Amino acid sequence: MELALDLPPQVADAGVGVHGHAGPHEVFRLPRLWQLHLYGYCGTLEFDGFRHPIRPGHISLVPPDTEVRFHYDAPPCEHLYAHFVLPGGGERRRVPVMQDAGAEAVVLGASLRQTVAAGTQSPARAAAELWTVLWRTTGLAGASGIREGSGHPAVRTAMAHIEEHLARPLGVPDIARAAGISHTQLTRLFRRDTGLTVVGYIRRRRMERARHLLIASTLAIPAIAATVGIPDLQAFNKTCHRELGASPRAVRRSGGRGVGAG
Repeated sequence: MELALDLPPQVADAGVGVHGHAGPHEVFRLPRLWQLHLYGYCGTLEFDGFRHPIRPGHISLVPPDTEVRFHYDAPPCEHLYAHFVLPGGGERRRVPVMQDAGAEAVVLGASLRQTVAAGTQSPARAAAELWTVLWRTTGLAGASGIREGSGHPAVRTAMAHIEEHLARPLGVPDIARAAGISHTQLTRLFRRDTGLTVVGYIRRRRMERARHLLIASTLAIPAIAATVGIPDLQAFNKTCHRELGASPRAVRRSGGRGVGAG
């Protein structure tokens, strides 16, 4: 299943659905709309010849004009749903038809309820809430449609930790602990999935952020160095030369033209 999420969805309908009134089996198809369900019951979703167990906290995504068969263990069965159009193209993210949202189910449920609440009053807010839900589904443990090079969930967690703490000292053991794996595992997975060491990735991200701030802001160079976690100016200058091919002042003067375009 592939989602194009570069543009927000257009929400046709969202609500709390109750299925099974007519019996333990139903057939469902939306000719022009995607359908997303966050389940609060047990059953089975039959899709494209495969049967996917439904459990509370599971979330499913079905593309337009696709027939699905629901089998309910104990109807009537309640779920949160959204029917929507995806207008975007561009980069596509692969997600399974059915995923266990785990601890994320609470957050996803809250955003879907906001989608429902905003539906008749603020379509833009409803679209934003559902967009958030869709992006979060691409980050669940079962999703594999992320950018090539960051496929393992622990690597994604490590990357998120690095982004949140880029201005602070970052040690590989601490990052591994945040990702829930050993130092050795993180080192191996990072090299496999990104082609970089953890330290090399941190250095690259710091310099990408530094380059942006040098070109796009008037922030003083010492402040930029501190913001990207390299407060020692000599070390910052050395890293700039190594990663961006020029001094911080030269990168700033270039305005992104050639020098430091790395």
